[in-house]
Formats: sequence, structure tokens, C-alpha cells
Amino acid sequence: MSIALELQSRIKQAFLEALNKAAASEGWIIENLPPIELEIPKEKSHGDLATNLAMQLTREIKQAPRRIAELLIQHLDLTDTFVESVEVAGPGFINLWLNNKWLYKVLKDIEEQGDAYGRSNYGQGKKVLLEFVSANPVGPMNVVNARAAAVGDTLANIMEAAGYDVSREYYVNDAGRQAHLFGLSILARYKELAGLEVEFPEDGYPADYVIELAKILRQEVPDLLEKSQEEQEAFCKRWGTDRMVEQQKADLAAFGVEFDLWFRERDLHQGHQLDEVIKFMQEAGYLYEEDGAIWFASTRFGDDKDRVMVKSDGEPTYLTPDVAYHWNKYSRGFEHLINIWGPDHHGYIARMSAAIQALGYPADSFEVIILQLVTLLRHGEKVRMSKRAGRFISMKELLDEVGKDAARYFFLMRAPDSHLDFDMALAVEQSQENPVYYIQYAHARICSILRQAEENGVKLPMAAQADLNLLQTEAEIDLIKKLAQLPEEIIEAAERREPHRIARYCYELASTFHSFYTHCRVLGEEEALQEARLVLVQATKQVLQITLGILGVSAPEQM
Repeated sequence: MSIALELQSRIKQAFLEALNKAAASEGWIIENLPPIELEIPKEKSHGDLATNLAMQLTREIKQAPRRIAELLIQHLDLTDTFVESVEVAGPGFINLWLNNKWLYKVLKDIEEQGDAYGRSNYGQGKKVLLEFVSANPVGPMNVVNARAAAVGDTLANIMEAAGYDVSREYYVNDAGRQAHLFGLSILARYKELAGLEVEFPEDGYPADYVIELAKILRQEVPDLLEKSQEEQEAFCKRWGTDRMVEQQKADLAAFGVEFDLWFRERDLHQGHQLDEVIKFMQEAGYLYEEDGAIWFASTRFGDDKDRVMVKSDGEPTYLTPDVAYHWNKYSRGFEHLINIWGPDHHGYIARMSAAIQALGYPADSFEVIILQLVTLLRHGEKVRMSKRAGRFISMKELLDEVGKDAARYFFLMRAPDSHLDFDMALAVEQSQENPVYYIQYAHARICSILRQAEENGVKLPMAAQADLNLLQTEAEIDLIKKLAQLPEEIIEAAERREPHRIARYCYELASTFHSFYTHCRVLGEEEALQEARLVLVQATKQVLQITLGILGVSAPEQM
């Protein structure tokens, strides 16, 4: 455990013991103990740590929060916590100031732990399946898919760092109506290229890439039209979706995203898993027949209306393979399922949650993160993204224009449930206004310092060799405090499913370093101070590498 997390744990325990003593002394009866939370105040004048415990206890104790806070402080034993002073502020906040002695241990932790710094066992190895992107295999991926890829992959990285056992999965919808229409569209273009007059399928895919696919298919399978119409349609559907999946895999790999499993919907059908889940739910008493259709009594689990599972013509609805797929996930031993869906799926959550419960799994073992839309801007104008009309900026085109690093970071700058305006002009700027450039420049600047030191014959010191007590200026202390925050930031980001926290932390760390660089000379100082500052910049380089790695962004040594 890092010194920062250990310190917070000690302080929380001290508050718990103080609360027990105060309760015994004052006769308080506390039936619902709130969690003891510590946060870093936004204003330095409010201390290094603060808690609103007294305010949370007001309802239980029926006393003014300031009075509760004062009583807690009276019973607070802060031995071995590095706390120098405590005060009650405002309506009942308790602010704490720490001495700087613990900070130097942070630098030693970073050096000793290396790439493992910030990692913890918070998740205790819990098996989590994170499904994201899962775009229909009917065309190139768009920027919303790219945002889902950046968010999902980064969240997986964060949760792994926090001690969860995470698997990444992509669900290929290759058995539904859209896949069928895609196959029909390819076949129509194929026949046109063969000189035949055909009626293009209603709701088909008229974009240019379908024509290009048809040209490739003509070269690979020149005798397709010798097959029966049914065989032609089935072949085009399978060939087209397989082709798009390979393209999607290549585009995602270029974006730094790899999946543990690409799960095919058609495998559910071929494995009769839809029939099995229907049978299971029927035997459990959650299905009933009405008007020739099979209905799921989802209202029994909080849905606003019951849902059709099998239509009167015997065809399953969209819901049935989705339920079968999630049943399959649980059958593989996953304890918690997280899905990242687009905004058009918000109304789908209740029925899926109902199905999860009908299958016998806890409602809280299934979780959906709704991802909001992306607006691309170019020269101040919105760029349309319509797959059907063939006018959209694909994920590949975006990466070609702004690069992987800028794209990943920009997609992570806002909370997943916030609409994102993506400024492509800013993303390629080499200026402090571009957050990716600003962060990467901090890392490159440190590498330059270390190279210069070696060129000058200065041996890079170990933390144990340096007199770290010489690090006393505000800029130095601020930088060490920021380095100390990473372990908690990772846990918070994992627990709250907020990958943008790490993007923000990374920017703040770079900003704090740039401020340090402005105020503190590293090379050319008195030898002992130079050594201490070299330890500090090496630690900063390590943490920048870790956080950029979590975000999937490179850490260049020169810019």
C-alpha cells in the first residue's frame, strides 16, 4: 500500500475511534454510521485533507454539526498520522494540516514500486466483464464508436490497476436485421457491377464503401450469381460482416485497443442458446403467451411494461439474443457485468436489468454506462456523421488527421455521460492550449533534464542517497503532493467508473511540474539540492508514464 493510502487509512481509523469515544461520552446512539471520507480541499487554505463526517452525523445525533466536529476533535488521537493541526471550518467541516515528513516517503515508494506505483488490491480480483464498442459490423466505425473504445479501454486499465480481474469483450451483431440489410446491399451492388438491373433494398446501405466491397467480392468470388438467391444473400451477409469485423479489429488495434474476445451473435443462434434461455425463463415462470407471442413479465422486476421475447411468427425479438448473451456471460464465471452503450439505449436498461434478475442474478451485478454523443468541429462547422447517407467521419479518418494520442485524450476529457465537442484543430496544435501536447511536453522536458545531467557526468541519484528534506519550496511540495494522489485517484476512478478523472489528474500533474520547472532550477544547484530535485523529477517522469499508459497515450522522450 502506498504511504498516501496508508496515511488516509490511519486517519479514518482515528476518526472512527474518536466517534466511538464521543458517542460513549455523550450518549449518542448511531444506527446508520456514514462512511468516513477524506478529500483534498480545492483551496490550500483549507488544509491538506478535510472531512464532512460531522455534517453527515447531524441527522443521526440531532446536534449542530460544528458541535459534533468539536467533540470529535476532543477525542481524536492522531499519533503516527503526520497531522500537525486540526480545525473546524464553516458549517462543520474538519480540516487537517499535515507536516511534510510523509511526503519524502512518497518519492521512495515511487522509486521502489516503479510501474506498479498506484496499483492496489482494492478490487480483490473480482471478475468483471467490460463490453464496449460492439458496433454493428455493417460499416466503418464512427467517432462515437471511437469514444466508446477510448472510454472502455481506459476504464479497463484503471480497474485492472485497482485490483479487478477485467476482461474486454466486443459483441458482434452479425445475426440481426442490420446485418441482413448490409448483405442485401452488397449483393445489389454486386449485381449492378455485373450489369444487372436491381432494386436497391429499402433501408439498405447506399454508401460508397459498399460499392468498394462489392468490387472486392467480384474479384474474390466471380461466380457468386451461380448460387441460389438464398445462398447469395447468406454468403453476402457472412462475407460482408466478416470483412467489416476484420476492418474494425485493424482500426481498433491502431487506436491501441485489443479485446480478449469478439463474441459472435450468430454463435448464440447456432448453439441454440436462445431456445435454452427461453426454456429457462418459462420454467421459472417469467414468460407467458398472449396473441400468439411469448412475453416476458418484466414488470415484475420494475420495468414499465412487459416485453415480447418471441413474436407471433416465431421470430425472436432483439431482446432474446441479448438476454441469451448476458446469460452466457454469467455462465463463464463473471461476477459483474459492465456495458457501455450509446444514448439511444437508455430505455433498454430497465428491461435488461429485469432479465438479469429473472435469470437469478443480483440487479447490482449488471451495470450500464451511457455514453453521450460526439460533435466534431472543423473550421467552426459541425461535421455530419450519417452512416446511412454515406457522409461521416470515420474513426480511421479521425486518427489519420489528429493521431491516436490526441484522439484518446480528447475522448477522455469529459465524463462519459457528457456531450463532447471534439475540436480537431486544437487536437493538432503544438501549443499549451492543446492538453495532450502540454502533458507530453512535460514528460519530454524531464527526459531532456535527465539527458543533460548524464551528458554533464551527473549520476542520477537514488532516493535513499539523496537528502530529500531539502525539498521545502512550495513548488516542490505541491509536486510531491500531486504525485502522492495517484493511488487514490485510480481507486476513485475505478469505483466511480470515471476514466476522465485520470485524464484530469494527468493534466494537473503536468501543470504542477511545469510550475516547478519555472520556479526551481534542477541542474547547476548545490550538489545535495540537485540530487534531491533529480529524485523528484525522476519520480514525476515515472508517474507521468504510468498515467499516460493508463490513458493509452504515448510518453515521448523528445518533442
